[in-house]
Amino acid sequence: MANKKGCDVSKWQGRVNWQQVKASGQVSFVILRAGLGRSGDVVDPNFGTNYAGCQSVGLPVGAYWYSYASDTASAQAEARACLAAIRGKKLEYPVWFDQEYNPATKNMTVQQRTNVVKTFCEALEKAGYYTGLYCSRNWLINNLDSSQLKAYDLWITSYTKTPGKLPLPYGMWQYSSTGSIPGINGNVDLDIAYKDYPAIIRRAGLNQLK
Repeated sequence: MANKKGCDVSKWQGRVNWQQVKASGQVSFVILRAGLGRSGDVVDPNFGTNYAGCQSVGLPVGAYWYSYASDTASAQAEARACLAAIRGKKLEYPVWFDQEYNPATKNMTVQQRTNVVKTFCEALEKAGYYTGLYCSRNWLINNLDSSQLKAYDLWITSYTKTPGKLPLPYGMWQYSSTGSIPGINGNVDLDIAYKDYPAIIRRAGLNQLK
């Protein structure tokens, strides 16, 4: 299949004019931040509005969950919060677990961080979702045991000409954080999908697409 271009957004992009985004022809899918963490007001305040906007103009969507999990118990709690946020929503792209350089995550061992990823992804899979890991190239190489994560898709971020050699194959690449798309205020992350996720997910009957 031809590579598909997309973007990912959260509350930081503010109110998005999805008709303009669609009309621009610059993106054919969108990954929405569903939320972050495990307690309190964790759902991204613009998630519902962004989902409805994408649905109204026929833009396929996926979701991601920004993690603060510091152990497997908190990863399980984040998975429950994520599942509650995405319940009833049809997602043509994966639900991604976003692991980054926050203090709770940095202070763990490589094995502990790897266990957190596996715990979240296993919980999403058991609930009937196609899932995977979002992280930077450096994070994957230096902060995780990638040999234990071969079962999951990878969305890699690397703001270079190519992601370079990686220990795992990747299905999506976030190649810029300074993109410009009509209908979205300010900078926006830009992505390329190398797999036909809508077809894969629909064929498997996952992500509420049964």
